[in-house]
Amino acid sequence: MQRLDIRIAAAVFAAWAGMATAQAQSPYGIGRLATPAEIAGWNIDVLPDGSGLPPGSGTPAQGAKVYAEKCSACHGDKGVNPAAGFLPMVGPSRFDRIDTMKTVPYYKYATTLFDVIRRSMPYPMPRTLTSDEVYAVSAYILSLNKIIGEDEVLNAETLPKVKMPNRDNFIIWAPDRI
Repeated sequence: MQRLDIRIAAAVFAAWAGMATAQAQSPYGIGRLATPAEIAGWNIDVLPDGSGLPPGSGTPAQGAKVYAEKCSACHGDKGVNPAAGFLPMVGPSRFDRIDTMKTVPYYKYATTLFDVIRRSMPYPMPRTLTSDEVYAVSAYILSLNKIIGEDEVLNAETLPKVKMPNRDNFIIWAPDRI
């Protein structure tokens, strides 16, 4: 019985020592510092000018296939009539700034669409699409909204050049902070 107590005490001490070592590595006293590889895996932001876009490309036709397989269950066929609680992908062509549906055409930049899809879709398995699939789905959704043509190719060069219909309707509330 005494050997069991010693083993338990040794296991508790080893766990405590491991936590103390991990806490010593963190400036906040909890957890551990992320490795450069872990940081790189999440450092996938895409800026309006296209900075951060990965290599790859896609067309609306390619995107239609990916969308049907991985997106339509939540967002509906061709981006309309989504499942309860999910947003439609096709929106109005005119905006009144306040009482408009905040769908894809509402975005200021097309790169925002790419970034959202890349980071959070498809539900419930985000970040499982390849870069080519994200470009293709982005092209398909932009095509459904008649923002790009059905034959256009999206890639790191062409995506930032897409002019969104609501781009000039945003008001900068604090221009001195920009």
